[in-house]
Order: sequence, then C-alpha cells, then structure tokens
Amino acid sequence: MTYLSLFLVSFLSATLLPLGSEALLLYDLSQGYSHWLLWSVATLGNTLGAAVNYWLGMKGEAWLEKKGHLSSEKMQKAHRRFEKWGGWILLLSWAPVIGDPLTFIAGVLRYGFAKFLLIVAFAKGVRYAVLLGGYIAGSV
Repeated sequence: MTYLSLFLVSFLSATLLPLGSEALLLYDLSQGYSHWLLWSVATLGNTLGAAVNYWLGMKGEAWLEKKGHLSSEKMQKAHRRFEKWGGWILLLSWAPVIGDPLTFIAGVLRYGFAKFLLIVAFAKGVRYAVLLGGYIAGSV
C-alpha cells in the first residue's frame, strides 16, 4: 500500500493539482522502505502525471482558445521560448509553480513525445535522487 500511495501522490502532484510528493517520500524513507523502489515509484508516478499534462495540452488547445485563455500571441511567445531553449527547458519540469505548466505547454506545442518523456523522466528522477541523497546524508 505504501508504494501505491506514493505512486498516486507523485502522479497527482505532477498534474496541475497542487500536491507535493516529497513529504510522503521522506516519510516512507523514514519507515525503512526500499530506497531504490521508493525512488522508482515516485519517478514513474511523477513522470506519468507530467504525461497527462502533455496530453491535456495537446487535446485542450482548441478549448483554451475558444474560452480566451490561450491567444495566438501567447502561443507564439511560448513557441519562441521552446525554440530558444528547445526541450531542455523541460529540465525544469520538476520545479514548483513552473514545472507543470511547462509540461502542459509542451503538449500544446506538440513537442516530440519521446524526447519529452526522456527529459522529464530524467529531471524528475534527479530531483528525487537529490532528495533521497539528502535524506541518506542526514541533511533532510
């Protein structure tokens, strides 16, 4: 149940919902569960949650334009940023506040899904690895 809970919280926290999986991961670590398995489950859940954002971006673009939340000017601006930084901007997908919208915009712009998954999984895995390393070193 521990791993399923962590997966679900990690998944939901990567969507546009305001949740945080770090606290649960740290708690689970303190309970003596497998570091490797906790890292894997949290990374997988968070990456798949970001993929949902990507899908929502792909499918929601027309709805957002219709509702006036997404203008062609905003789209052009986002597209220029992605052109300037490329998919590497998705390395910030782990970051609070900006990470979830970045994964959403990647879907709107139809950034290559395979590249998206690789970059986002790497970024999210590194974030959890740093957290895990801090816990092991005793600084978290």
